[in-house]
Amino acid sequence: MSSKYAIDVQGSLKQNRPFVTLMVSQAISNLGDWLHLLAIFTLVGLRWNATPWEITFVTLSAALPILLTGPFAGALADRLNRKWLMITADGARIVIVGALIFADQIWHVYVLLVLKSLFDVVFSPAKNGKLKELVPHHQLAQAVSISSVIEQMSKIIGPALGGLLVAAFGVAWCFVLDASSFLISGIILLWIPGYRVIQQANSDVTGVEEQSASPSQGKSSFWKETLEGIRMLASLPHIGTSLLLLAAAILFLQFADSQTVVLFRQLPGISGDLLGWCVAASGVGTLLAAMSVRKWKTAGHGLKMGLGTAVTGLVIGTAGVVVSVWPSAGLGAHLLLISLFALAGVGIGFAIVPFQILLQEQTPEPMTGRVFGTVGSVMTTSNIFGPVVGGLLVTSFGVIPAFVSSGILLTLLGVLYLFKPKGKKIPLEEGVASKTAVSGELS
Repeated sequence: MSSKYAIDVQGSLKQNRPFVTLMVSQAISNLGDWLHLLAIFTLVGLRWNATPWEITFVTLSAALPILLTGPFAGALADRLNRKWLMITADGARIVIVGALIFADQIWHVYVLLVLKSLFDVVFSPAKNGKLKELVPHHQLAQAVSISSVIEQMSKIIGPALGGLLVAAFGVAWCFVLDASSFLISGIILLWIPGYRVIQQANSDVTGVEEQSASPSQGKSSFWKETLEGIRMLASLPHIGTSLLLLAAAILFLQFADSQTVVLFRQLPGISGDLLGWCVAASGVGTLLAAMSVRKWKTAGHGLKMGLGTAVTGLVIGTAGVVVSVWPSAGLGAHLLLISLFALAGVGIGFAIVPFQILLQEQTPEPMTGRVFGTVGSVMTTSNIFGPVVGGLLVTSFGVIPAFVSSGILLTLLGVLYLFKPKGKKIPLEEGVASKTAVSGELS
């Protein structure tokens, strides 16, 4: 092993230069994953006046490849050099996002979004596999937690920053900066080693990794691990019901959220910058919620999720009512809508972040990948079906009823969760022992 990348396995992660470099690259690349979305919806929804179904297909073009090709991308990451797989994904996305600048028909956007999502899904498992090559086994839980925080923060900051860029500089410059983010990420990745740095620490885990990478186990191993993740989720206290709440909340939220540009078109003389400022306000609200969730220690995770869902529903429904009764899109309407989206962001933050904390606290480290992978599949399913139902509602009944219906469903869901029977609180020692036993049985 080159001394340049020698790692003290007893040292802190801050001293692990390859890991820190990988995290910096991931942060920039993940930011690029979300930076372009607002620009696309502004282009398609406000400039091209796309129909509700055309807007729905924009969302599906970005989400479907992630759902359908995830297992294949994981197998690819297990067979090829992960460093160069990530660099290739970043390089391809430079070209794809750059091509969005010249898109002048909506089918161009569909094709480019599908292509970009294919390389998005290639980057993620390669990054996760590379992380295990660079981090000693006893630090994996901490490393995975850091990586997860970066990924979630990018989902908050990316759309908000994209909204600010669209409002300040226009759509084209947002695509330029997005492509630049992938260029910077790819260059940074050149400084991480292409080979496995940690040999012994990562290979001592009962040979599980070598077995899972065996071509002879391929498909059956994938389904077996998926079922193990589902069983583990069902065994964790409060996780199953919380996951159902969050999945339903995202489904109902997408009824309205995917059609926001259609709602804004109901206001005469609407400014094209309003969508950008509202998305930015929502991102800021979610960020503030994420920063304050841990400080609010007097309330349990379930209470926070229920309140967050109910608040989001009230705000979404109110936004639909405001647009239906406001006579013009003056400054007052702009400020009110921006304020409502900021409050909706706070509600979304209180619905999502406590669940992530709960999942991190209760998931045994050996099951982290399977549990989080299963949760990701559930969330992706909600993100796919939500816009489809939203497009159907808007086409059949109009955008105002869709927003009001979404708000009512979210509010009722939050209230029901607040008043659901509380399960028996499991002592920490008992919970840890039971999770360890289940983990041993599954492995």
